[in-house]
Amino acid sequence: MDEGVCAVRSGVDVNRYARLLARVHDALLSGDRPPADPRVLVARSWQRARAQGVNPDLDDPPGPVGADEVEHRRSVSPLQRVLPELRAALTSVAEDARHIMVITDADGVLLWREGSTAVRRGADRLGFTEGANWSEGVVGTNAIGTALAEAAPVQMFGAEHFVRSHHVWTCTACPVHDPRTGELLGVVDVSGPAETIHPTTVALVGTAVKLAEASLWRSHETRLETLRNVGAPLLARHGPGLVADEHGWVAAVAGMPNLERVAVPRAGHPVAVHGVGVCMPEPVPGGWLLRAGPAERIRLTIDLAGRPPRAVVDSSTRWVHPLSTRHLEVLVLLARAGAVGMDAGALSVALYGDREHLVTVRAEMSRLRRTLGGLLQARPYRIAPDVDVEVAGPVSALAGSTAPGVRRLLDV
Repeated sequence: MDEGVCAVRSGVDVNRYARLLARVHDALLSGDRPPADPRVLVARSWQRARAQGVNPDLDDPPGPVGADEVEHRRSVSPLQRVLPELRAALTSVAEDARHIMVITDADGVLLWREGSTAVRRGADRLGFTEGANWSEGVVGTNAIGTALAEAAPVQMFGAEHFVRSHHVWTCTACPVHDPRTGELLGVVDVSGPAETIHPTTVALVGTAVKLAEASLWRSHETRLETLRNVGAPLLARHGPGLVADEHGWVAAVAGMPNLERVAVPRAGHPVAVHGVGVCMPEPVPGGWLLRAGPAERIRLTIDLAGRPPRAVVDSSTRWVHPLSTRHLEVLVLLARAGAVGMDAGALSVALYGDREHLVTVRAEMSRLRRTLGGLLQARPYRIAPDVDVEVAGPVSALAGSTAPGVRRLLDV
């Protein structure tokens, strides 16, 4: 069977192909030789589902989260801002084609579901409802969960689904990423009866997601422009400083180096800004004002001996940030790279052994920059040149790392 996003090529006898997939599914799960190999994407997903203990004869998936939790997740999801674009692109088409449009968050929890009434009733019987978790670890191979796991568009047909009760469905899903950072925000999916599958659905969903991501970018630029109009007069009156939004994106700068992003400002928590020193955030409409104090040299210590490992930032004051294993690996690699830094491809090779994890790398760097902000620079990724860096503790503390780049450091 061919590898690719589309599950069925044009001209294929859908009914005959569905029967073949059913035989493949039964053979692989019973340990027999299948009449054909599943797509590589599907085989990987089935392996993950089996490793996570998913039951292929699952009748009733775990119950959905409560209505209050669904509303909370909707309220904090950036995808609520692009619902009009997604509805305009997909809902009417879904209704005409006997499909439903589904939008999930990054955990795979269904937040919105619209489209054909008859198909929604069928989905209800599978527990495919608002609040349900459709990740691979819960319901096995499916377009939503596999798109989350692969960080790529996915179309699933019939018995490519791991759970047998899902074999009467086809679904096409595409992840949505934050256009600023590459962070995964959720998934857009179009699902319906298996016989309604069509290769063009892949392009339809992909185009809708591209439009949504473009809208998110325009919204970001609009919010920064609004904040810039607020911040410019403040900076003119209060001297050197910057104005940033609630996520640390810089809207305006005066009397200090230009920056793209700082650590996420919080009331009462100082923010270290490279080239400036420590700033105390002050709330302004739509964001934060960070005024420069006396210039302070900043030291970043990557403490390998800490439990857990941590990043320690020293300037006029000291604060400590616990580090996940992945973020510790990233900082050690960047410290060793020095001023040259590493682009997303180089980090992907160093962390995963290939260049296929660019989206994951960018998302991890975005999360790390929320904490360390301007101490980390992009294009390429590197520690800011005026930050003193020290890796403290034995490198053997990273002995459990599977990252190829870290393994090479251990072998030196």
